[in-house]
Amino acid sequence: MESHALAAGYSTTGWVVGFTIGGVIVLVVVVLVVSILLLARSIGNEALKINDALTEAVHNTAPLGALRTTIEHATIIIAGLQRGRARLGG
Repeated sequence: MESHALAAGYSTTGWVVGFTIGGVIVLVVVVLVVSILLLARSIGNEALKINDALTEAVHNTAPLGALRTTIEHATIIIAGLQRGRARLGG
């Protein structure tokens, strides 16, 4: 009978240890998942700020597309000025 009580004691102790270890593992997993979710949220917030800045940069640099036309016109004007100078003997 006494060996039965000892076996039951070990069994209960085993369950307690098992539940304790399981609880610690679950707690660690929850902490890791929460940390990952907070980091993902932070990254998402930064991504929105980056996207807004890039959209603003696209808007601010759109006029540079007309720069080629400006250069072509300036080249034509410079060529005209050089011809005029040459005709004037300069």
